[in-house]
Amino acid sequence: MGIFRLQSVVANAKQLIKCHDVPKGYLAVYVGEIQRKRFVIPLSYLDQPAFQDLLHKSEEEFGFHHPMGGLTLPCHEEAFVHLTAQLRIA
Repeated sequence: MGIFRLQSVVANAKQLIKCHDVPKGYLAVYVGEIQRKRFVIPLSYLDQPAFQDLLHKSEEEFGFHHPMGGLTLPCHEEAFVHLTAQLRIA
């Protein structure tokens, strides 16, 4: 996913969310296969190759239509938690 594409995803996600409880420099995402849970993540995760793979899968599944009103990531909650834990360590 190129930088322009990534910027487009971020811009669309910011427009969709418009939450006052998301601090500057962070992004709210919804994760889960059936029941979705909301997570607030640092924008710096968007630069990580593993997270970009997840964004690409989200684009394939949802396009720019995200049913939760925010960026929806198509993965199991446990896998997402594991991924973000790895990103915090790196």
